[in-house]
Amino acid sequence: MFDILVYLFENYYQTELYPDQDALARKLSAAGFERDDISDALVWLRGLSATETSTLPDSFAQSTAFRGYAEAEAVKLGIEGRGFLAFLEGAKVLTPPLREIIIERAMALAEDNVSVEKLKVIVLMVLWSQQHSIDSLVLEELLSDRAQLLMH
Repeated sequence: MFDILVYLFENYYQTELYPDQDALARKLSAAGFERDDISDALVWLRGLSATETSTLPDSFAQSTAFRGYAEAEAVKLGIEGRGFLAFLEGAKVLTPPLREIIIERAMALAEDNVSVEKLKVIVLMVLWSQQHSIDSLVLEELLSDRAQLLMH
């Protein structure tokens, strides 16, 4: 599924929008992706588009409070993943609402653990979906493990 997300970003980032779900499924199938992976990616993307930061109070975006993790979140994200999110938030790449969307999308995965490489793809997709501008250095860092990710 993650190779599909990277493919979508690489092919649709400049246009900022990707085609409707049916057209996208056809294009992904024509690109050689498996039906199950396409289905998983489309379900994940629907969940992403349903997630909105507007349900949170405006003051939450400026919050400097410590984010504690539930046990399930801590296990799924691991120390490296939580550290990576803290780093991005400290560097002002993420706001607390964006962090919460990323955590929610990571928790939506069926996997027991989400690697930092996969978390980077989730961050990339969340920033893109929220039409958040992505600094070129941040973009390079988020895509730096792409080759390793696609080999899995």
